[in-house]
Amino acid sequence: MLISTHGQAQDLPGRVPNYQIPYEYPQRDQIIALLHRVRGYYETSSEQKIIDFKTGKEITNLSSPQENARLTEGLSTEWSYTHGVVLSAFDYIDTELGDPVFMANNRKYYDWIVEVLPYFQQHAEQYGPQSGALRELTNTHALDHCGSIGAAMIKTYLKVKNEDYLPLINYIADYISNKEVRLPDGTLARHRPQYLSIWADDIYMAVPFLANMGKLTGNSKYYDDAVKQIIQMAERLYVPSKGLFDHGWSVTSGDYDPRFYWARANGWTLMAMAELLSILPESYQGRDQVMHLYRSMIQNLTSLQDGTGFWHNMLDKNDTFLETSATAMFTFAIAKGINEGWINHVYGPVAMTGWNAVATRVRPDGAVEGTVEATTFAHDNTYYFNRGSSAQATHGYGPVLYAGIEMIKLLENDKLQVDKAKSESINSTFHYKLKSEWPEDK
Repeated sequence: MLISTHGQAQDLPGRVPNYQIPYEYPQRDQIIALLHRVRGYYETSSEQKIIDFKTGKEITNLSSPQENARLTEGLSTEWSYTHGVVLSAFDYIDTELGDPVFMANNRKYYDWIVEVLPYFQQHAEQYGPQSGALRELTNTHALDHCGSIGAAMIKTYLKVKNEDYLPLINYIADYISNKEVRLPDGTLARHRPQYLSIWADDIYMAVPFLANMGKLTGNSKYYDDAVKQIIQMAERLYVPSKGLFDHGWSVTSGDYDPRFYWARANGWTLMAMAELLSILPESYQGRDQVMHLYRSMIQNLTSLQDGTGFWHNMLDKNDTFLETSATAMFTFAIAKGINEGWINHVYGPVAMTGWNAVATRVRPDGAVEGTVEATTFAHDNTYYFNRGSSAQATHGYGPVLYAGIEMIKLLENDKLQVDKAKSESINSTFHYKLKSEWPEDK
């Protein structure tokens, strides 16, 4: 009777896991194809022209500004921080794959910007700064307007060496270093929503630019400022008991500021740390503190990953939706950490399942779905809970590109051996192992 019962139990349905998203090892060719789909969607998002926004006709004569002149709409036209992430990702893909079609977008875009900027500077003088007319450059007043896309411009300059880029790069450096709002201790801040507030987002809006400016110029003041921003923002925003960053903090609320653990804000911080750690010399002062924050965040984020591979829009609230951009950011940062040896290889399945989740959100035409819309620093759960998401929220495109190329590097990491899960198995998982730890005869 006991033997019979045991045999029946083995045949009960549900013993083999039914994964919502395939629990499988990614394939290099599939990832490359996905990267090209996203690139294709980006390239077709705009014609990169100046038009009369009332008639829709192209303006080609740049000798005298017309009042209705605007840039055509679309991701590939915007001078925006989300576009900056895409262009930085294209640079990274070019470096790792050597495929010139990605970097061609960077050269084309920045060559065009330095060509049309004088026209829009005259336009702003005559008609005032206008949305869609490079207002972010003719009336710069936020890190969002310059840091991320400026960092991508430095990376592009280092490859194409177009000297016409340098005045704009130096203009951005001067703005971030000398004109952006700061607290008395030098921490970058905003006059919104409270008079003096700091946002976790601004770690990414400033640190990658500062790090790359240090690389470009060899001037350590940029490295020093980059390290300072992470450490001093962490003093206000990082909550050790959670291992996460609060979205924002205001001077007026101080130690009793309410805490909201928005996923993309934490993604921005990890992306920025990964970039800084990639550039800073190994023994640079403060690098170890940044590394500790980076490792601690990943340790805590791992336990918050949903069973689908995604992370929730509010990291500590499982009843908020599963969000694409932050999932891609975390996937990139974890895969990057393994590839660079910053974190242990046992985190491999976390990156792998994160990538598998992200890949399901890329449509056949390359559009990225499920990204939360632009989100301000708020003070109530109702706002954060009810954020919309769509393929028009362009914050997801760059992180997906970054995650994809880093996953390819993880697949090709020759220091690792991966024991793969067996299909249709009751109990089988992925184990990422360091080859050097295992004797050859084992």
